[in-house]
Formats: sequence, C-alpha cells, structure tokens
Amino acid sequence: MEPRGTNVIAAYVELSGEAPGLAQAELEAVVQALSGELPGADGVPLEGLTEVSLPSGDALSALADRLALARGLFKPLEPGGPEEAAEQAGEGGASASVRRVGGARTTADRRIRELGAAYVRGGGSIDLEAPELRLWLARAEDGRERLLLEAGAVDRTAFARRAMPRLPFRRPVSLAPRLGRAAANLAGLRPGDRVLDPFVGTGALLAEAALLGARVYGIDADPTMVRGALRNLAHLGVHAEALEVGDARTVELAEARDPFAAIVTDPPYGRASASHGGEPAGLAREVLARWQARVAPGGAIVVLSPGGPASLGLPWVEELRLPVRVHRSLTREFRRYRRGR
Repeated sequence: MEPRGTNVIAAYVELSGEAPGLAQAELEAVVQALSGELPGADGVPLEGLTEVSLPSGDALSALADRLALARGLFKPLEPGGPEEAAEQAGEGGASASVRRVGGARTTADRRIRELGAAYVRGGGSIDLEAPELRLWLARAEDGRERLLLEAGAVDRTAFARRAMPRLPFRRPVSLAPRLGRAAANLAGLRPGDRVLDPFVGTGALLAEAALLGARVYGIDADPTMVRGALRNLAHLGVHAEALEVGDARTVELAEARDPFAAIVTDPPYGRASASHGGEPAGLAREVLARWQARVAPGGAIVVLSPGGPASLGLPWVEELRLPVRVHRSLTREFRRYRRGR
C-alpha cells in the first residue's frame, strides 16, 4: 500500500499484549480516524511492533493520546546501522536512555551498552532515570536491528485514575476505562461527533467518548444511574449534551434531532438487569432496532454483547466480533456494525 502524500510519518506501535484482537482492531480504527494507514510507509517489519503511517506529527501525538491497549509509539531513526544512528542522535547533546523493545529493562545487555557508548561518542549522555530522549533497539524479522526514537507513550496511569474506585459514583461492576476507551475507539470517533449510549449506567462509555472530543448523549431507565453518571462525567471534566431518564425503547431526546455518528453501548445483562423492562438480550435488540435508524450513513454501532446471534440486518454490516474477558468471570463480545451509505 502506497503512503498518501509526501509528508507521511512512518511509525511503530507496541501493543500492550492485553486482548490482542481487540488491541489490533482499536489501533486500526484510530489510525483510520486520523487519516493514516496500515501498513506504514517504512516497510521494515519489526518483531513485537505494528507499523503505521500517519499524515502529520499532530496525528502521531493524537494516536498516543487515544490508544488504550498499547504501550508506546516509535519513529525510526535515519537509515543505517544502530551504532551510526545512535552516534548521530547523540550529536544534539541531549541525555538519553537505550532499551530493547520487548526485553528486560536492564543494563546487563552488552548490545545496549554498545549503543549507549555510541550515543556518548556522538556527544550525548546516558540518563536512565529521567532522560530527554528514549532510544529503543528493535529486531526485524530477518534478524536485522533498527534503532527507534520513542515518539509517545500511552498514559496508562490516566486510565487507572478513571477506574471505578476513584470515581464519586460507584457500582460493584463497571467497565474498565481501558475497555471503554477501546470500545469508543472502535467507532472511529472524531472530535465533534455525536454519540449515543442508550444504556448509560455509570457513564463509563460516554466518559471515554467525551474525552475523545465527542458530543455525548445518553439514556437510562434508572434516575440514580443518570444522576451518578452526571457526577462521574463532571469529576472527569467532561459533560453530556443530554442525559435522559426513561425507557430507551420509547423515550425521546429533544436535544438530539440530528443524526448520530455512532451508538456505543454496553447493554444490561444478568437477572438483576431485567428489572427495568424485560429480558436483557431482548431489551437490547429492541433498543438498537429503534435507534439504529438515527445513525448517519457510514456510521457505526459498537455494542458489548453477551453472545448469541447478530441483532442487526441491512443496511448494517457486521465488521467484527471479538470475545474479550471484561471481568473475572464474564466474557463479552465487542461487536461493530457499519451502516451502508
């Protein structure tokens, strides 16, 4: 695949190793939303890394900010051997660390020490605690080595700060923020997109969509959940355009006349969840059947499903179905449907 334009940035992404299928699908969706491509422009497959091409440095920064199931992003240094690349990188005089992608982060690695020495020969210094630059050694599938510059790290601590025990409104079971972000990313959201969750719950999915810059709307039959979701959104520094108390099969959102770019939802499940209107799987089908017509052509529905047959027909196409363990004893399918144009 040929890269677009002349200013394409080739980069590599290290996925986290969690839910590999979901992590790959999340990366592909975000790269597409940022007008990038997979595979990338550089053409050098590296073990443990996925190559992408992006249209700008801003897109590269946005990729790091958006991803949940990844660790870091890297840019290849100028062509040449790792020693030459390390020496040239050291000419700027900055402090740096040198590590191996996917390896133990230890100085007891002769190859890493050699590259550190090359960096110092170029004029830089080594600082393992707070370096100005982070260099990473990667191995290609054919055994060749490549030196990379860390271009961004995924802030995994930010997701931990949004975990249920840290929020003002808590429930015993809630979707982990990393999985909520992955679900929002699967929809390919862009800033300003209008997103609906007809089963708001604690607001976990709407929070992640809003943090991506989307305009979010929600419905829940339980007024306690709506009030709690509003508290959680405010705590995280985002807000909803509208949160409505009511049955999503019948309630209307007066503030949401225009089409939605996506529906992203985690429907209720289990016996306790049926108390607000019928068997959970049937309730989810009825709600999606009602609201799917409000999604714009080309838009997406991302739904966490307990399994069973697909519930959407034409003009919707099922693009993916990925089983993921979301809690210790609960596996859900992350499904994405796309509306035909």
